[in-house]
Amino acid sequence: MSEFRNEFGRKTGKIRSKKLNSSVDLTAMISVSFLLIIFFMLNNELARPQTMSLTMPEDNSCGRWGGCYGEDRSLTLLLGDNDKVVLYKGVLMYPIIKPKVVRYGKHGIRKELLEINKLTLEYSAAIGRPNSGLIVIIKPSKNSNFRNLVDILDEMSIVGVNTYAIVNAFTPEEVKLIAK
Repeated sequence: MSEFRNEFGRKTGKIRSKKLNSSVDLTAMISVSFLLIIFFMLNNELARPQTMSLTMPEDNSCGRWGGCYGEDRSLTLLLGDNDKVVLYKGVLMYPIIKPKVVRYGKHGIRKELLEINKLTLEYSAAIGRPNSGLIVIIKPSKNSNFRNLVDILDEMSIVGVNTYAIVNAFTPEEVKLIAK
């Protein structure tokens, strides 16, 4: 009636392999996931447009046609060869600041732009238009290179001149000035 079993829950006759704990090393998977995250973050950063802002004159700032323009606010930069810049303020026939040759850099064109911009802002504040700053006309010659134009645009950004134009037209007098 009573049986004595010595099997302790094992079936006799069959030999089974021992089950091992299976664990996967996820170190490589984590490295790949971080690389993907960094790639997509870099991709999104490079996809953003990198442009300079453009400031246009107000529509009704001065009379019917808009966009007041005065020679007391205008500065012309003539870009020549050998990193030469000729600048004058006002109209060339009757300049407020006579044409002079300056070089690129913080002791050259940047110093001149800072001084002229400061004087123009003081003048504009005195006549009741404190936000009317300097208007710069940039005229690159055929002998100037693209780096010179980019340097001048960087100087406009550094100095804080928001209103400027790039013009290709030269008067005969300006051609003589840049040839000197």
